[in-house]
Amino acid sequence: MPRSEVPLDTITFNAAISACEKGGEWQKALVLFSSMAHSKVATDSTTFCATMSACQTGWQWVKALQLSDLMMQRKIDSDTITFNAAISACQGGSQWEKGLYLVSV
Repeated sequence: MPRSEVPLDTITFNAAISACEKGGEWQKALVLFSSMAHSKVATDSTTFCATMSACQTGWQWVKALQLSDLMMQRKIDSDTITFNAAISACQGGSQWEKGLYLVSV
């Protein structure tokens, strides 16, 4: 499929970010996440979850926690999977207080 036929939408970005997570490419996942804003593509809970998971895979707990904070600031609806990703980041980053806060929200 020629590049011009691939739609740049939330689903496409989410799939690419998930592929980065599975390939251990957390830096590329963050670049894709950032490029969504530049491309004026909306993020959703799946975007945040996939990007947090990519950061966790790369042992980037601080970045995963920053994404969790950003998600709350943007008031993006969270689901169980997203909360689990955020809480796992808290565990990996020894941020148990933040994990307790997330559970209480």
